[in-house]
Amino acid sequence: MSTIHLTTFIAAPAERVFDLSRSVNLHRISTMHTGEKAIDGTMNGLMNENDWVTWQAKHLYRQRKFTSKITGMQRPEYFIDEMIKGDFKNFRHEHHFKATDNGTIMIDLLQFECPYGIIGTLLEKFYLKNYLENLLQQRNKVVKEYAESSKWIAMLS
Repeated sequence: MSTIHLTTFIAAPAERVFDLSRSVNLHRISTMHTGEKAIDGTMNGLMNENDWVTWQAKHLYRQRKFTSKITGMQRPEYFIDEMIKGDFKNFRHEHHFKATDNGTIMIDLLQFECPYGIIGTLLEKFYLKNYLENLLQQRNKVVKEYAESSKWIAMLS
């Protein structure tokens, strides 16, 4: 199993950052380069506990589907999404938000595991971990851009 741990400072209130992070619409914007789109479940707006969404996108040169569910949530401290159907053996993403005097520290803790035994382990180590980390960094860049500007108003209204 592989783990990615990212910390991002955002100069905006925790509630705003939390809500932007669970926005299906903002997720779609942050993954435009993959053509990712919601095709089933919660397809617009904000995800809540027990909501699920199926995403379709082109990753690693082929069209893929990935269904995740919000399995835990306490606004605005954290939420957890977990894969319920997809290419991974395991996939769990914890999103944590810590309010500070001048903004929010957003922490992503992603744990994932590929199937396919030793081949999957090598794929995780030499390619997939970096690929997923880059996707998360792009997502966080978009969350930060919206949260720190007036763009968040249209996204959350």
